[in-house]
Amino acid sequence: MVVIGAGQAGLAAAYHLRRRGLVAVGERGWERAGATFVVLDDAPQPGGAWQHRWPSLTMADAHGVHDLPGMPLVVPDPSEPAAMAVPYYFAQYEGEFDLHVQRPVRVRRVEDGPDGRLLVTSHSVDRPSEIVVWGARGLVNASGTWGKPFWPTYPGRRTFRGRQLHTHDYGSADELADGHVVVVGGGTSAVQLLLELARVTTTTWVTRRPPAWREEEFTPEVGREAVALVEERTRAGLPPQSIVSVTGLPLTDAYRRGIADGVLRARPMFDRIESDGVTWSRPSTAAQVPDGWVDGPSHVEARTLLWCTGFRPSLDHLGPLRLRGGGGGIVMDGTQVVADPRVQLVGYGPSASTVGASRAGREAVRHLQRLLGL
Repeated sequence: MVVIGAGQAGLAAAYHLRRRGLVAVGERGWERAGATFVVLDDAPQPGGAWQHRWPSLTMADAHGVHDLPGMPLVVPDPSEPAAMAVPYYFAQYEGEFDLHVQRPVRVRRVEDGPDGRLLVTSHSVDRPSEIVVWGARGLVNASGTWGKPFWPTYPGRRTFRGRQLHTHDYGSADELADGHVVVVGGGTSAVQLLLELARVTTTTWVTRRPPAWREEEFTPEVGREAVALVEERTRAGLPPQSIVSVTGLPLTDAYRRGIADGVLRARPMFDRIESDGVTWSRPSTAAQVPDGWVDGPSHVEARTLLWCTGFRPSLDHLGPLRLRGGGGGIVMDGTQVVADPRVQLVGYGPSASTVGASRAGREAVRHLQRLLGL
């Protein structure tokens, strides 16, 4: 069994494989074991995508960091950076359950092999010529999204003379303190970075849809309803939406202050990017702007365009299996790929949030157990 990715979903799947008696490659005596699994991860250290988060994101501000199965997450200091606390927890977890994650290892492709097996071709990130081909009866793909930041196309983007960067590449607010910043995107990262940037510079927030603020508490029931809505799309073979696009943004005290201060008040998307900023096709007044947005000048000069526009699933290595359907996505039944039940996708669609990742790891292993008699 091969698990690709050692984020929350991948580690949860590895835990449940171990609970069912499979032995991790690298463990003493694994060569003689009747059933084995290996976890391949392309990051240099434990932590999944959390190790890449900006340093100022603390555990108090990070949304949705949940326990892995079998070990509670204990953070004695809420002000600790998430990029340190979560990798430390993941490293403890890998050691506690002897998961023997192989890293840094990148998977090039997955294809059909002999005897109904899958062939998983991987190589060392540090030494690409060192290629290993794994034969697997089943695959849990937990490669996540961090490796595929989404950059939308807008007229004039190549003409902009300032700085453009994605959430993926954000380091600190001080690095962007040299001028006005236009923040693009309606998700949690955009909101968090707007508040951080407001301490050192001026900002303009633009979104494709008016911000959806959620007044009521985010209960487990609300979470399950959101997951079900996203799952409807994956069952239909449509590209998955993010959980936040369904749940909206929690209206915390910090966000309320940001709204009151004018920082968290969004404008509609601009129509064009100019060499020195962004432009709307015509001046807008309060009477012309739909509810949820605010008006503003037709042109805003900017030093930086910060694209908080999300990520796409990192699935290029699965291309040889031809899993995508006519809708542009992959038809799913829970974590199971309908076109090839040997392949389980975790951290995809409804399980892309941390609240769903651990549950998805368990579900994926149950599917494989029924299919393969683990």
